[in-house]
Amino acid sequence: MTRPTMTQPTEAATGGERDRAAADCCGPASCWGWSPPPLPADTPAKRWVDRWQPRTGWPVIVYFGAVVALLNLATHVPTAPGLALDGLAALAAGGWCALNFWRCRHAHCLITGAGWLTLSLFSVAEAALGRSVISGTEGLVFLGVLATGLVFEAVWYLARGSNAVASR
Repeated sequence: MTRPTMTQPTEAATGGERDRAAADCCGPASCWGWSPPPLPADTPAKRWVDRWQPRTGWPVIVYFGAVVALLNLATHVPTAPGLALDGLAALAAGGWCALNFWRCRHAHCLITGAGWLTLSLFSVAEAALGRSVISGTEGLVFLGVLATGLVFEAVWYLARGSNAVASR
């Protein structure tokens, strides 16, 4: 057996680094153990997202509570501002999921990130028109994207045994 050198870390050191990286991003504490392990934060942009983006607990609850509040408020204001609020809510949710997919490869975020960002663009275009072209069902579309993402993740998990789209 060889002794570890500066270029050969011990098994405990390697495991400890993985544990710290997991705790910093999407590890066991993230989303109450639901998120897959993080990808390495090897760029300043990734490190910035890891510091800024809420991962678990009250910050996530408050963030998505604000998204739900925007969706609810949108139904109580005139059409164009309501569509703008729908677009803002979809942008906030889609942006969060797109960043989460970039960092952690959470399966549902592939669908919800793309779906909500598309809905955001669509809702802003509708706001510019001053009317809904889908009969005011943007909130239902938002929920449909969520349901589709969760079903996709469930199927992915059953097929692959992981809720991460790509392994490290």
